[in-house]
Amino acid sequence: MRHVAIVGSGPAGYYTAETLQKADDIAVDVIDRLPVPYGLIRTGVAPDHQSIKAVSRRYEGTALTDNVRFVGHVSVGTDVTIDELVALYDAVILATGAPNDRPLDIPGADLPGVIGSAAFVGWYNGHPDFADLNPPLDAPGVVVIGNGNVALDVARILAKTPGEFAGSDIVAHARDALAQSAVRHIQILGRRGPHQIAMTPKELGELGHLERASPRVDPADLPPEGDDAMLEPGMRKSVTHLRSFTANPVAKPVTIDFDFFAMPIAIEGDGRVQRVIVERTTLDADLRSHGTGETYALDAGLVISCIGYQTPPIPGVPYEHGRGRFASDEGRILPGLYAVGWARRGPSGTIGTNKPDGARIGEMVLEDIGRGGGKAGRPGLDALLASRNVTPVTFRDWRRIEEAEVAAALDGRPREKFTSIETMLTALGR
Repeated sequence: MRHVAIVGSGPAGYYTAETLQKADDIAVDVIDRLPVPYGLIRTGVAPDHQSIKAVSRRYEGTALTDNVRFVGHVSVGTDVTIDELVALYDAVILATGAPNDRPLDIPGADLPGVIGSAAFVGWYNGHPDFADLNPPLDAPGVVVIGNGNVALDVARILAKTPGEFAGSDIVAHARDALAQSAVRHIQILGRRGPHQIAMTPKELGELGHLERASPRVDPADLPPEGDDAMLEPGMRKSVTHLRSFTANPVAKPVTIDFDFFAMPIAIEGDGRVQRVIVERTTLDADLRSHGTGETYALDAGLVISCIGYQTPPIPGVPYEHGRGRFASDEGRILPGLYAVGWARRGPSGTIGTNKPDGARIGEMVLEDIGRGGGKAGRPGLDALLASRNVTPVTFRDWRRIEEAEVAAALDGRPREKFTSIETMLTALGR
């Protein structure tokens, strides 16, 4: 029997498990520190994007096969170490994603009211680490830093009415706080221009249909319309949305302003964030941004940094600090140790990008381990955890948690996600 452990139960982990489970004579353990699977599908995808979250049913099909097991509520580094896993399994694959915010390295970034997108998204998605975040929503101005889809998600969630969350799985504490929000002006800062955004047409198009919010773009920030012909079709469609926002005649209570060629250089405030100092930028021939020296201030009671993510280091595992990912040779880190998904590539690509990546790493592992090395594998992990009084959460346990969340939902919501590990375990009678 060949034994493989996958650390992380998000898309990269389950796509890898999907490839591995098709092989003969193999047992795959998918380990996660939370009692619930699916990683960013549960806590990263916007709660009003339920169609995207439906991909978890594919992962469920893999999880229910006889040779794949979910091992939840087990912390690698605390309950069991990487070295112990490598000793127990023929291969250990790190699929931990990139859950940490990339630091915003400007003066004032440590002021109360400056929040990374991983924390803010985790707050409204019910991640146990961020359930108590309590972001300040008592001032009219919010600055969102970044020009990707996460920035759009954050702006959209801030701008929606309570009724627009019908059918979503936004958690109760976020829904209630947003219903009382004083936010009226949302500024999305990007240091480059409309032709350099990382925003997709679907997410941009959604902004144009919000009940109480109007997206706006300064026409002066847009290049000549004829230049759009050089763009690939998806980007061209995105820029077309931006052009439509310049002619938006609808006055609504909330504004979402796209501020291009704008680089935050400092955050100021007396005890909490009160303003963001922004420098105008220009692009060189290589499309890199440079400050012009012209500055201005934006009032803000909340700043959300959406500038990227990084994989947290693990002691003893080679790491590329500049890229925020594990150091590997196309996925091979050390003998018996691999990385997949964002933990391998860095935070790039979509959920679907992890499918071919998982297949390739899975095939690589099968080739490397051959018929296996006679390691203890699953029984060895069970014995080790039992000796430490650690009781893992199984996939059947997760289904019970899911059923309890669905039963707790009101107003046509798909579920009321539990926001603490204690509540999840209580649903299991622990």
